[in-house]
Amino acid sequence: MTVEHTDRGPLDKHELAALVAVDIPHGAFVNLGIGQPTTVADHLEPAQGIVLHTENGMLGMGRAAVGDEIDPDLINAGKVPVVETPGASYFHHADSFAMMRGGHLDVCVLGAFQVSRAGDLANWHTGAADAIPAVGGAMDLAIGAKQVFVMMSLFTRDGASKLVEECTYPLTGRHCVSRIYSDHAVFELAAEGVRVRSTYGISLDELRGRTGLELSS
Repeated sequence: MTVEHTDRGPLDKHELAALVAVDIPHGAFVNLGIGQPTTVADHLEPAQGIVLHTENGMLGMGRAAVGDEIDPDLINAGKVPVVETPGASYFHHADSFAMMRGGHLDVCVLGAFQVSRAGDLANWHTGAADAIPAVGGAMDLAIGAKQVFVMMSLFTRDGASKLVEECTYPLTGRHCVSRIYSDHAVFELAAEGVRVRSTYGISLDELRGRTGLELSS
C-alpha cells in the first residue's frame, strides 16, 4: 500500500540519499555512481556493514573527506576526495571492472536521464547532437550488479516525467532497474508493473496524471 506524504516534499538530495542508505541490505557490496548517488556514502552507518566499491579500484570507500582529511590521491570515481574505512584495499581498475562484470556487487546506485516502466535504463547520453556521451562503467554496473537502484529527479525542468513507457534516449541496459528513488516518490519495478511505495509532496493520483502511467499502490 502506498504511503502518501502529501504534507512534506519533494525530498531534497540529502533526504533522498538518506532514504537510499537505509534501504541498502546489511553487509552488501555496493557501487555508488558518479553524481548524486555518491552522497549516499555520507549517510551510511558502520553498523550496516556495507562495503563500498569504486570503479577506479577501491573496496572500503567511506564518506566524502573534509578539511585535513582530504588526500588528493584518495578519490572516488567522480574524483571527489573520500576517506577510508577499516580494512580498505586498492587494486587495478581492470580488477575493479572484473568485480563489476562478474556479478560480485549486490547493489549499484546510478543516476538516470530516463527509466522505462519495464526497468530499462538510459543514463549515458541524451542523443542530442551537442551532448557529451559519458558511459563510464554504467553498462557494466547495470548488467553486473544484482540490484540496480536509480536516484533521480522525477521530472525534467520542462515538467516531463523521466519515468516513461519506453526510453527515447540511448539505452544503458535493459530490464535492469529494480527500484527508483526520486524527489517525489519511490517506485518498485517488477514484471507485473510499477508499484509506488511512497510519495512526497504529491498524491498517488497526481503522480499517475503527471507520469501518464499505470501505477499500482
